[in-house]
This record gives sequence, structure tokens and C-alpha cells, in this order.
Amino acid sequence: MNPYYDPAKPHHTREGFKNNYTASVNQGFGALMRWQWEKRQQGLPKPPAAPIPQQAPDLKAIQAYAPTYAASGPAAARPAITWVGHASMLVQAGGLNVLTDPVFSQRASPVQFVGPSRAQPPGISLTDLPPIDVVVVSHNHYDHLDTDSVQAIAARSAAAGRPTLFLVPLGVKSWFASRGITHVIEMDWWDRHVYRGVEFNFTPVQHWSARSFGDRSQTLWGGYAVFAPDLHWYFSGDTGYSRDFLDTRARFASRQAAGQGGGFDLALIAVGAYEPRWFMSGQHVNPAEAVQIHQDLGAKRSVGVHWGTFELTNEPLDQPPQDLAAARTAKGLKDEDFSVMAVGETRFLPPRPAP
Repeated sequence: MNPYYDPAKPHHTREGFKNNYTASVNQGFGALMRWQWEKRQQGLPKPPAAPIPQQAPDLKAIQAYAPTYAASGPAAARPAITWVGHASMLVQAGGLNVLTDPVFSQRASPVQFVGPSRAQPPGISLTDLPPIDVVVVSHNHYDHLDTDSVQAIAARSAAAGRPTLFLVPLGVKSWFASRGITHVIEMDWWDRHVYRGVEFNFTPVQHWSARSFGDRSQTLWGGYAVFAPDLHWYFSGDTGYSRDFLDTRARFASRQAAGQGGGFDLALIAVGAYEPRWFMSGQHVNPAEAVQIHQDLGAKRSVGVHWGTFELTNEPLDQPPQDLAAARTAKGLKDEDFSVMAVGETRFLPPRPAP
């Protein structure tokens, strides 16, 4: 029995949770075996044609980031993002250091001797991170929720007397508690939490959850819409394409009109782990669908994440940026409208104008 079950909420079930526009997207064991057999027969994924771009993070700027205070309240120095790799991004905005789905381990796996291994090290090491104020966790798959990483972040922040707040989906708080991490808030879809003047909203996406074969969809999954004075940003986590992104845009339309600064200043959207489509389409968007999400959200600019780090599916590690470029051209978008970053790259963003 789902302890969070609320019959008034359509995405709640007695056993766990389901999506808004399709009940289940995770494939059965037979489909999984067919995919793995076809993958081996075809020798997939092929090696990348070129190395995944990497560059040194701007550690001086990253570690110097701090809020400044004006008469109207906290206002940050220029917002900035640094790509750690995969779905892990350091977002510095609103005077907060926020990490999305932090995974710093060598493998995205329950054990570190087998499972998908990193193609390159994290773009910034755990020891070089600034104090992390908030970690947002989209769901509990191993390439998004890593035990060693969250324990290290929690331990470092506790030792500094500045404990990290972990925002997690319904059902995941007990996993943290069992590892001694208690500064945790669980969120249902459309729940809102304000931390030091920055508003975090947990939003629906189309996916599923599991840490083992016996807990499918027993915890929730989702994305985050984050509203800081200087940056409105969105993080998709993992998702298939659905109307959830139009719903998200509509949900926040009253605060993102043109006179209020417009839509999301930045969207971090998954663009990798999408082949073969017969197996992945319900749970992982391809770059063309990611571009549609960018447009559905009304984002000013987007950055593709969830690619280039772990070999999870059939496409080569370097294929997502190529497919993204083609999808962007097909929609008449400019390169800067939806781009990708080098691992370790720090990118500074224009602050959102005051409404």
C-alpha cells in the first residue's frame, strides 16, 4: 500500500504512482531482454567519433560566488551554471549553490565494480565544490541518485555548519534517513518550497522509478521549476515527451508574462539515452522531442544534459549534440537557443530583469 496514497490525486495509486498521460512507461523483462540481445547482435553502442568536450571549470568564479544584498533583498552576482556531467549541473543563482541529481561516482550502479562507467571524470570534483545549499533529486534511478555522492555532500556541508537541504520526490526521504541524512523535504507534483527567498516547485514529467526489481514506481519522479529573483530555471530530470510541459508553462504563466520578464530564462533538458525508440520513447525524449519541450515551456534558452557521460543506450555518446543540431535547424532555432556544454564548462547567464 502506498503510504502517500490520495485518491483525489490521479497520479497516485494504491501501489505507488503513475504518469499523467500514460499509466506506465517502464518496459517488461521480455522487452528488456529483446533490447539487450539486439544491442549485442548489432554491436551497439558504437564508440564516439570524437571525444566528449571537456574544459577546466572556472574554480575562482565558482568558489567566489556569494549573494550581495540590496534594499530590495538578496540579489546574486551573475547567475552561472557548471556542467558536472550527465544530469548533474551546478546552478548558482539567487544567492544559492544548487546541484541537480549529483552523481560523482565512477559507476551509475548499486555497486562500484560493475555497471555503466564514466567516460570522463566529473567536470568539477566534490572537493572543489562550493558549499551546496540545495540538492534537487528528480528520481531514484542510479544515474540520478548516487549514495556516495549525496553522503559526501551532506557530510561536507554538516562539517561546515551549513547543512545542505535535499529536495526529493515522495517516498525518497526514508532512503536518505536510512543513510543518516535528515535535512530532507519530500515533494509531490506541484508542491512548492521556498528556501532563502528562492522558490522550488516539483513538476510532473513522464517517467518511472526503481532501485530494484521489486519497487517499480513506488516512489515519485519529476522535474523542478525554480524561481530566483535573477533567474527562472527548469530542470527536466528524466522524461518522455508528454503534455506535462505545456501544463507546466500554463501553471506559471501568471508570473512569467512579458512584463514580468517572460518565461524560463534557462531550461536544463535531457537530450540523451534515447535509442532504440521502440524501447525508450515513453521514458526518454530524443533531441527532437527535447526541442519541442523547450518550445512548450517557452524557455528563452535551453541546455542539453543527460548525455556524454554514461553509455546507457544504443546511440554513441557523441550522437545527441548532432541530433540536437538537426532538430534545432528543423525548428528554425539559433544555436544559442538550445545548446550543449563541455564537461566542466562554466557558463554565465544574463540576470533576469526586475519586473
